[in-house]
Amino acid sequence: MELTFTDEQILLRESADRFLERDYGFDKRQRIAASEGGTDPAVWQQFAELGWLALPIGEENMGLGGSMVDLALLMEAFGRGLVVEPYLSSVVLGAGLIEAAGTKDQKDYFLPQIANGDLKIAVAMAEPESRYDLHRIATTARRAGDDWQLNGKKGVVLDAPGADKLIVPARTAGSNGGRGGITLFLFDRNSEGVILTSSATGDGRRAAEIEFSNVTVGAGAVLGTVDDGLAHLDLIADRACIALAAEAAGAMTVLIDATRDYLGAREQFGGAIGRFQVLQHRLVDMFAEKEMAWSMVLRAAASFPDSSSDERAMLASAAKARAGKAGAFVGQQAVQLHGGIGMTAELPVGHYFKRLTLIDATLGNVAYHQQRFAALKDEAPV
Repeated sequence: MELTFTDEQILLRESADRFLERDYGFDKRQRIAASEGGTDPAVWQQFAELGWLALPIGEENMGLGGSMVDLALLMEAFGRGLVVEPYLSSVVLGAGLIEAAGTKDQKDYFLPQIANGDLKIAVAMAEPESRYDLHRIATTARRAGDDWQLNGKKGVVLDAPGADKLIVPARTAGSNGGRGGITLFLFDRNSEGVILTSSATGDGRRAAEIEFSNVTVGAGAVLGTVDDGLAHLDLIADRACIALAAEAAGAMTVLIDATRDYLGAREQFGGAIGRFQVLQHRLVDMFAEKEMAWSMVLRAAASFPDSSSDERAMLASAAKARAGKAGAFVGQQAVQLHGGIGMTAELPVGHYFKRLTLIDATLGNVAYHQQRFAALKDEAPV
């Protein structure tokens, strides 16, 4: 498959490169990650001014109507910059679910606020015993007159400590593990009965364990239609998997460049160690793994969302699995070829490797997506 970027996509990539070089940088990233909130409101506002928060939102919803390829290019740049802002949580997942499942009034109210940088969303999908299966939901929502009452627990809710609102999938019918009876709820993070325990993730970001204890929300908190949330979750999770795989490709690019430069500068036995052919072969293998992962990202992105749901899911899983496998290889090689300094806090290499590791663990690791791909392929008509 041949994919040629449009002039607009080239400009998007160039603007992201300029921002990362001029206004972000590793040292600034480290200061932001170490701050109390783990994000920088000024940077988030810059994202809004550059149009990045509005990029994947449809034009009919006051967005820019960007394609999945546009989003992949931006996420690849974020991977190169090791950006810590909650773009995946708030824009890809949060705005994506509102756009996919919400009523017209909900879209008109919430999406412009997200695009303007005035509203941040966190999506509480994972539960302590759900692993990566989106339909394994034990959190319940029961009618209480005209309202709903939520009870349950969610685990590793990315960027929840800094979010304004939560999107919470809860079971309104059926039993845990069933694919029906799942409803999406959108409400304030500080609602009474929401118990949030914040923590730092291994890559310097923020997440939270959240318990819902008799949280009462109005009928207007239902995002879309009662009992009809899983299809929307599947769709947006697939899009997020492609976005994460694109971010991984960007992080791998930096690791490869840094390793190449180090091998050219590090001298031993009378010259640069980069002259040894065995090390050159390792570098080529790293590059090949990254290119295969990036090609899979573009293949999946170019087909989204026009393919069937099963084909979309297969391509998203293929991209996520390929990125996870390549990320582990590239990260391990980069650390090893840098020697003892590879995992020091002062050197970016270790931080990129940590991010690649966390990307693999988000929304399904290599093994999970390989099994998902195989199951979908077996079910596909011949």
